Amino acid sequence: MRARAPYASDPAASKGRQHLETLGETRGPRTAFQRDRDRIIHSIAFRRLRHKTQVFVAPDGDHFRVRLTHSLEVAQIGRTIARVLGLDEDLTEALCLAHDIGHPPFGHAGEDALKEALADAGGFDHNGHTLRVLTTLETPYPRWRGLNLSWETLEGLAKHNGPVTAPGWAMAAVDASYPLDLSSHASLEAQVAAVSDDIAYDNHDIDDGLRAGLIDFEDLLSVPLVKDGWARVCARYPDVETGRLRSELIRQQIGAMVNDVIEATRRNVAEAGVVSVGGVRAAGRTLAGFSPEMAGQEAGLKSFMYARLYHHPRQLEVAALARTVVAGLFAAYAADASALPDDWRDSLPLDSSSRARHIADFIAGMTDRYAIGCYRKLVGAIELPEGF
Repeated sequence: MRARAPYASDPAASKGRQHLETLGETRGPRTAFQRDRDRIIHSIAFRRLRHKTQVFVAPDGDHFRVRLTHSLEVAQIGRTIARVLGLDEDLTEALCLAHDIGHPPFGHAGEDALKEALADAGGFDHNGHTLRVLTTLETPYPRWRGLNLSWETLEGLAKHNGPVTAPGWAMAAVDASYPLDLSSHASLEAQVAAVSDDIAYDNHDIDDGLRAGLIDFEDLLSVPLVKDGWARVCARYPDVETGRLRSELIRQQIGAMVNDVIEATRRNVAEAGVVSVGGVRAAGRTLAGFSPEMAGQEAGLKSFMYARLYHHPRQLEVAALARTVVAGLFAAYAADASALPDDWRDSLPLDSSSRARHIADFIAGMTDRYAIGCYRKLVGAIELPEGF
């Protein structure tokens, strides 16, 4: 086993959990970060990710990715990088697995609809909602609400994209009850989780876009990063038909990005003189990430993906319909709370802001197909092209 780096998060030195747990309430010889990972995997919110949009709404094809499979792929990449860098693999994996738990149905389209519905109640963002789910909405334990995750896991989920200077109401509420030092950078494990997310969706969305026929392969080769990778793959396998090499291209790109992150992170850590976890948080900049050269190439790939996949006319059409579903559900429940399930209706707050947030909590937990079914029942018929 690779030795732990001096700047790796140490579960034995964890800042602990918000709620004290006695020895009889813990099970098995696991570290604090292993427990966090396991609690996330066993949560209802994590299971619901199997029916939440990654790129395509409720995909019919078995081979398309959803939030759950995306999160597993991010975790695989994150663990690989963490292991080589001597970081805590369990904390990295926990952060990768949980990073999308706050996404509502239909991904960013659903988030936009909830943000607009809560415009007078503080808005909505999936990152803050992730923390809300894990600290408040999940209730598997008898003594407290939430999963009671370690400080390091909650901090990493809050700040994996960098310091938070203007937290939304959901994140601010968590920070008020259990301060997460939002103004500093997070651990290297959290930074690795963030770049692993980029690597996963950069490459796997290409795979899904090609499979769905929304990306033309010849157009894809106009991206310098892809063109260079394709040339290397073809040179390595000159006797293999090109149709069988596309998966190899994706693997090659992931490998190139992972190797770049490892070397760039080592270089950044050495240049910053970081020798402790505290030094990582005090460095004043992100240390784990792409080199400047790879960052530029990755930005070019992202631009292509937004133009050719995420903003493809068919995708925009579905996103508009998805926003209609979420907005319609919010309006229906706001107008008639009796339509909510009994437990949600019985706990409905009286003041308007809390009431709106409560309804949004319920909708945000829905899967794509459940939201579509509820809309058809409460509002009316709607036909979404459910998959490709």
